[in-house]
Amino acid sequence: MRLTLTILCLLLLAPLALEAQGTSQDVEARLKALEERIRQLEAELATLKAAPGPAAPASAAAPPTAAQVPTGAAGAGGPAGQLPVYGGSSALSKIFNPDISVIGDFVGAVGKNSVNPFPSLEMHETEVGFQAIVDPYARGDFFLSFGHEGVELEEGYLTFTSLPAGLLVKAGKMRSDFGKVNLLHNHNLPWIDRPLATDNLLGGEEGLNDAGVSVSRLLPAPGDTFLEFTGQVLRGESEELFESSRRSDVAFVGHLKGYRDLTESTNLELGGSIARGHNDFGSDFVTQIYGFDATLRWKPLRRAIYRSFLFRSELTWSRRREPLDIQRAFGFYSMAEYRLTRRWTAGGRYDWSERGQDARQHDSGGSLVLTFWPSEFSQVRGQLRRTRYAENSTAYELLFQLLFNLGAHGAHPF
Repeated sequence: MRLTLTILCLLLLAPLALEAQGTSQDVEARLKALEERIRQLEAELATLKAAPGPAAPASAAAPPTAAQVPTGAAGAGGPAGQLPVYGGSSALSKIFNPDISVIGDFVGAVGKNSVNPFPSLEMHETEVGFQAIVDPYARGDFFLSFGHEGVELEEGYLTFTSLPAGLLVKAGKMRSDFGKVNLLHNHNLPWIDRPLATDNLLGGEEGLNDAGVSVSRLLPAPGDTFLEFTGQVLRGESEELFESSRRSDVAFVGHLKGYRDLTESTNLELGGSIARGHNDFGSDFVTQIYGFDATLRWKPLRRAIYRSFLFRSELTWSRRREPLDIQRAFGFYSMAEYRLTRRWTAGGRYDWSERGQDARQHDSGGSLVLTFWPSEFSQVRGQLRRTRYAENSTAYELLFQLLFNLGAHGAHPF
């Protein structure tokens, strides 16, 4: 009986024992597999640590910061600051693809002007810009202007940013550093037209714009004053202003600019300019132009996008030698602009100018300007203009303008 019970118990417990044994073997197999996998991962990690590290991301090396770019890389704005990063793209994308921008300038006019009328509707200008950093020592800026008269190179120059003695050098075709308005492209003006002094004494819309070499340098100044001198040698060909009859008939431009913060929100800029070149009567006849400009800015740091004020005035003297006489002419403009809200600005301008080729005649006028910014890439502007011309003709006009920007366009000089 005992033997029978013993055999019965063994038969009942045998399956349980076999199952336990199988479970133990399965667990051991899994543990061995996990240990093997851990060894493999450790080996792979050691291999990765021993291999050379990956190259730094292009986006980290691309932006030209102050540590990478020598002092004096602000380009056309002056020898202080950093090279601009157009569009925030990486360095690799800049090697073969410069920043490209297109700016449209559409204008129209209603009213009567028998002396110098605006067209009723016109795509006044389409500017295409190509801007890029060439290497750590230079950058290039090219601007093509498309208008109803064809295509021309408005500006195209190379800026060398890391020369000895703190010099900043530009070579190419450029707007000369004479005063303030002459430097500005049409789309960067606070008005639709240009002042009468620019039209009568500085060659009109093209102004002092010629091929040449420009050298700028910061000068020692007391306190927190910023002082910069720019000297330029130009070919001597500026429409209605300078004309070169022989190779040696080059033109010269000099500009001294001083800037100082008056308060946390207010700054003052003063400048003096001189230009000398030969006129259309030949190599023995010279035109000299002198200029003075003053700019007062108020921009509260915490409210600058909602409230700001700008006052500017430029005075211009012209001395033009002719075969039988010397024409001495004077002109000036004064303007003010106030930011009403984030999107609206209002301003006005007064003009008075004698004519460079006949100082006995003079023109005068005034304008009221209202600008709306739908976004940072577009502007809608209206300008009510009254002009009294030397021909005893008075013009009353309402001008309007639509500006729009596509692509990455670098900042203009301050």
